Amino acid sequence: MPRIRTAKPLSPAERVRRHRARRRAAGLRAVTRWRSSTPAWSDHRVAEARSLAFHVLAARRIAANPSLLKRARATVARWLERYGERPPAALREWQELLQRPWPEVAARATELSEDAARLRQSSPLATLLSPAERRRVHDAFRA
Repeated sequence: MPRIRTAKPLSPAERVRRHRARRRAAGLRAVTRWRSSTPAWSDHRVAEARSLAFHVLAARRIAANPSLLKRARATVARWLERYGERPPAALREWQELLQRPWPEVAARATELSEDAARLRQSSPLATLLSPAERRRVHDAFRA
């Protein structure tokens, strides 16, 4: 059943004025500035922290079983092959890094720097984790 109009419609400005008046009457006030007493954690920072956790866990697994490093090297080789002649620079960096001694690789993969965070975004080390381990890390960083 259509609604019957009984009065002249309000202008948009009048609707906003009445809305604001109702809000004031209810004790609400407009927020014009964001203030937080806790540090702001963006989704990007949470993703970086999760990536670091993946790499710390992967580093522990490789330290316990060094043969997993061969799997990481094979993964990078497969990814490079897929890209052909123009692979991303980060994959070439990983290929070079994985040829170094393991302590050096582990230190770089778990480093707290922007460059290490950039490298972790295309890392073969996180592929060494089982689905259960990955799920456990994701669950730990769920908001």
